[in-house]
Amino acid sequence: MTEKTLGFDTLQVHAGTEPDPATGARQVPIYQTTAYVFRDADHAAKLFNLEEVGYIYSRLTNPTVAALQNRIAALEGGAGAICCSSGHAAQIMALFPLMAPGRNIVASTRLYGGTLTQFTQTFKRFGWTAKLVDFDDFDAVRAAIDEDTRAIFCESLANPTGAIMDLDALGEIAGNHGVPLVVDNTSATPYLCNPIRHGATLVVHSTTKYLTGNGTVMGGAIVDSGTFDWSASDKFPSLSEPEPAYHGLDFHETFGSLAFTFHGIAVGLRDLGMTMNPQAAHYTLLGIETLSLRMARHVQNAREIASWLDGDDRIESVTYSGLPASPYHDRMTRICPRGAGGLFTVALKDGYDACVEAVSKLKLFSHVANLGDTRSLVIHPASTTHRQLEEAEQIKAGAAPNVLRLSIGIEDANDLIADLDQALG
Repeated sequence: MTEKTLGFDTLQVHAGTEPDPATGARQVPIYQTTAYVFRDADHAAKLFNLEEVGYIYSRLTNPTVAALQNRIAALEGGAGAICCSSGHAAQIMALFPLMAPGRNIVASTRLYGGTLTQFTQTFKRFGWTAKLVDFDDFDAVRAAIDEDTRAIFCESLANPTGAIMDLDALGEIAGNHGVPLVVDNTSATPYLCNPIRHGATLVVHSTTKYLTGNGTVMGGAIVDSGTFDWSASDKFPSLSEPEPAYHGLDFHETFGSLAFTFHGIAVGLRDLGMTMNPQAAHYTLLGIETLSLRMARHVQNAREIASWLDGDDRIESVTYSGLPASPYHDRMTRICPRGAGGLFTVALKDGYDACVEAVSKLKLFSHVANLGDTRSLVIHPASTTHRQLEEAEQIKAGAAPNVLRLSIGIEDANDLIADLDQALG
């Protein structure tokens, strides 16, 4: 059997790992080391010249982190992966080889508030810009792309609303314009959605969320599909032209389908230093072992709770894509056939103050700036994650003042419903 023939439940336990060759340890050891002894000077030189694959320094590569990279790549169906310190780090690292001063990305308006801030504010310091567009309007997406565009960026399941993006249509648009589609798959995970099958070039994750699943460690990942032709145009010189720091090595010519992966490690991690620590990788590997079991329960609970909320008189609207009346329900069967995830928003008829009061009354739902935990979580985006945005921008992002974001956990659904019922007053 090969990894390509194994089912998801098997891959999440076995992919990318094997018993430790030194000790026979069945679980991946935590390699808590900064550096690795070279066999000799020639071996060291080959590693530094990228002529041989191996371990040099844990800012670049570490065996525990490498095991996690291999597992995530296998689950997403990618050629390779790079793990880093957080989801925000993953976004910067994904775009770093593609961008340059004066270049832009076309991004969805439906993104996590912190991502919107990063794209619209921090990008300016690099000379990058982001054009924010309604990704349900494909003509608007096409119109926003110009000669300086270097990527199209969206979330498969948008945070906070859980809206499902039409990755097939977006992948076709990206391909027609010769730019990569970059998809944040954090809220869906590879269990619910496989963006590469729908045309994504790169997939990013905040591994902090569902992949780890227990709210213990930070992390990020970038998965390289290995399918993009970086040499088809002159748009991506970092990957298709000689790299001065490696004596003129051409990453695409040398590494082919793994060009982006090698660049991410040899240049991205080397120079940006957004390294994942081995203990975080270990916790995330443990979390992934039960990913399918957890996600199935998240979906089951979210569907039940969203249905209950949708029928309550105190509720103005519910955005869960798993509801038959959702405008994204038809996309779910094509893009996320196993379900619409555990994240959605609910708008309260009594507005901003009612949201603040409900958050303070909830007992099982934890009020935290996180999602994807086994525990159910709640936050009021307009006063927290999307606070930096103007009200009109909040509304565009699906985070209006009367909206709560719910991340449904794996507890008993009836207990969660009872908690919401008493908090809504």
